[in-house]
Amino acid sequence: MRILLSNDDGYLAPGLRALEQALSAMADTVVVAPDRDRSGASNSLTLEQPIRARQAEHGYIRVEGTPTDCVHLAITGLLEQEPDMVVSGINSGPNMGDDVIYSGTVAAATEGRFLGFPAIAISMSRHDPQYYQTGAQVALELVQRLRGGNPLDDKVMLNVNVPDVPYEQLAGFQATRLGHRHKAEPAVRSEDPRGRPIYWVGPAGAEADAGAGTDFHAIRHNFVSVTPIQVDLTRHQTLGLMQEWLMS
Repeated sequence: MRILLSNDDGYLAPGLRALEQALSAMADTVVVAPDRDRSGASNSLTLEQPIRARQAEHGYIRVEGTPTDCVHLAITGLLEQEPDMVVSGINSGPNMGDDVIYSGTVAAATEGRFLGFPAIAISMSRHDPQYYQTGAQVALELVQRLRGGNPLDDKVMLNVNVPDVPYEQLAGFQATRLGHRHKAEPAVRSEDPRGRPIYWVGPAGAEADAGAGTDFHAIRHNFVSVTPIQVDLTRHQTLGLMQEWLMS
């Protein structure tokens, strides 16, 4: 089995190293990751300039591009052999609810799924995780489950969030849906040294839809949240009403 690993925190991130060490015990792993932190890059591709890829520490390949660039290049020409699966992470911080729209971690897995491979995105519940090994063990168990004759539907990828606690303190695994946040906090206005206005994107909004069944709720109760998501963004249940609206 051959697993392509990537992330959005950059090739030197401790979460990526923990993931690679765990999965290399049961599969051939290859790491193709951004050369620096690309958090929030979402599904962006670099189209207006060339992308450089270089060998780095631990045999990793660092790419001057986004997480999506990394996975796209790896599968479509960079690697001599295609992977059997794509795993992205382990992210330092959660990717729950609306976060998945912006997440480079989720985007790397999405690109793998879009190109036809089973894919998992895995994140820790805190931005300063202490227990990456818990996330690595969770990733190993999910990959073993996929490898052991329990494949996913070919349109589904997994968005996994892991409580930042010792593995023994996990309450278990839960299948969850994405929760929802309130709108983001206001942008923060400042000035550069020449007095010109600059802005920082404000913090994410607080939890809004975070009840039982959501990823937020699972994490609060020390469950690993496993959310099946898909590339197809069509709201299929609205197609009939849309046609009626267009005909009215």
